[in-house]
Amino acid sequence: MEKSRLLAFSDGVVAILITIMVLELKVPHDASLGALVAVAPVFLSYVLSFIYIAIYWNNHHHFFHLVHRVDGALLWANMHLLFWLSLVPFTTGWMGENNFAPVPTAMYGVSLLMPAFAWQVMQRAIIRGEGDDSALARAIGRDLKGKLSPVLYLTGIGLAFVDPRISGAVYFFVALLWLIPDRRVERAVQRA
Repeated sequence: MEKSRLLAFSDGVVAILITIMVLELKVPHDASLGALVAVAPVFLSYVLSFIYIAIYWNNHHHFFHLVHRVDGALLWANMHLLFWLSLVPFTTGWMGENNFAPVPTAMYGVSLLMPAFAWQVMQRAIIRGEGDDSALARAIGRDLKGKLSPVLYLTGIGLAFVDPRISGAVYFFVALLWLIPDRRVERAVQRA
């Protein structure tokens, strides 16, 4: 299969996910600034989820510059990632509509944890197809951020039952870790 088809499909899914999330934002029926306070949790959850979806899209884009061969395993790994990302709008809405209550905030963490695992599966599928000496394998190296992120998500999930604000801060911290694409991958893309 051509890499361009996989990328076009993935781009389309990401665009739909962002569209679904933004359609969940409801306009207040009151014209005062105070009316915005009531929708602040929904808006904040949207912003965080938008950042996460953008991070995945951005890193996906960079990774696939280093991919030369797409096989069935990679197609399924990519679909696995897209499946878990497709649940982010649901948990985003649930968490925002319920003012960051413990259970929705914990489930939001699960909806961040599962794409992180799926990302690792996709990385392994790419490296298996490209080889252990591939540009991507060399660029990823030990992948400390990739190993740390699931631990932080699990911490955030647990903390949601202690104080959802701390949980949200953990999720935001992980987003900050990934906000800038991995410099090693960017350098490998430039060399390729």
